[in-house]
Amino acid sequence: MPNKEKPTADNENPQPTPQRVSRGFLLLSLLAVILVGLNLRAGITSASALYHDLQQFLGYGPFVAALLPSIPTLVFAAAGTSTAWVARRLGLSGTIMLALCVLGAGLAFRGVPATWALLAGTVAAMCGIALCNVAMPSFIRENFAHKTSMMTGVYTITMSIGATAASSLSVPLAMAAGSPTLGLAAWSLLAFAGALAFIPFILMARSGKPAPAAGPRASALGLLRTKRGLVITGLFTVQGILAYAIMSWLPTILIFRGMPTAQAGIMLGLLQIMSIPATMFVLWMANKLNKLRSAMVTCSVAAGIGVTGLLLLPLDLAWISAIALGVGFAIFPLVLLVISHSGETPEETTAMSTLAQSIGYLVATSGPFGMGLLFALTGAWTVPLVLLLGVVVLQLLLGIAASAYRRPALRRVE
Repeated sequence: MPNKEKPTADNENPQPTPQRVSRGFLLLSLLAVILVGLNLRAGITSASALYHDLQQFLGYGPFVAALLPSIPTLVFAAAGTSTAWVARRLGLSGTIMLALCVLGAGLAFRGVPATWALLAGTVAAMCGIALCNVAMPSFIRENFAHKTSMMTGVYTITMSIGATAASSLSVPLAMAAGSPTLGLAAWSLLAFAGALAFIPFILMARSGKPAPAAGPRASALGLLRTKRGLVITGLFTVQGILAYAIMSWLPTILIFRGMPTAQAGIMLGLLQIMSIPATMFVLWMANKLNKLRSAMVTCSVAAGIGVTGLLLLPLDLAWISAIALGVGFAIFPLVLLVISHSGETPEETTAMSTLAQSIGYLVATSGPFGMGLLFALTGAWTVPLVLLLGVVVLQLLLGIAASAYRRPALRRVE
């Protein structure tokens, strides 16, 4: 008799609901995850490839040039804190659908050929991405309780595909439209398509589909007082500094060194493409081989090679840095995986996601903004890139620390 009760208790955490849903519902959930993933970096990298052209077209100065790539992380920090509040009122699906509509509207508004419209549209679009950033780990946990690792991989891979398409196609789109601002606005169509995928979820919620049982409300501030919360937040912060600094400035760094604009955008696309097989590889290491620490180290070492290459390699070997940085970017799904398993309930996962992303993105603003200001002050990219190497070292140390927390959770949940 005691042996029969134990499996029942163990099954309370993963919850049996996902096993009862139809295959059609799972396919719909998969489509929704893919469409959200395609949108979450496209709104950022589409602008990164056009920063040089936008400044020439709109005529703004160095302060706006440094501020523009800093907006995403600032907004992610501010808007991400409201996700738990919105989700309690609209549900996860309603929150994500609202976020994608706000994202699409903001991207469309960037088509207005004015600096103020570019800034306002970017703020609105990033508010939409911020809500998705925090809500998606819980959405994956809720709809794919037994396949969290696989769906985290699908989610981050589609983010890379969206980023690759945006960075590679934004310059040709802008040339075809005759304006860099219209080239940015074209990506709003993808956001609105993603919002449509969540209409069935909203309808199912209104038709009386039982909501997940509400456990005790989790506190993000309470997690901040734990060592685990500090380590995960610190790791998310440093990978954000590195990722957004590179995504924001890589094309500009290469253009400064003499590379044509379109080719510089393709280098950013190459980085994103390389992150796709790298993501599959590091998730395989973390889950099948149970070598999360080795996966973390691999990503950080690759990032260090990439940044060093930008400092030392000749321009015709810039592809080596792009490939190495692409491998380095694969640390992001590892951090998401740690967050996804950081709580016993979706609400606790949302709390950890809120904590890591609100503080992480706020501090990560120093990456793109600081690099832009240092370039304006020094007239070269050497000092910013050397400081970025220090960030890579810190990421390596925090990644090793976070891997120690991940192992027990991995065995318990999976």
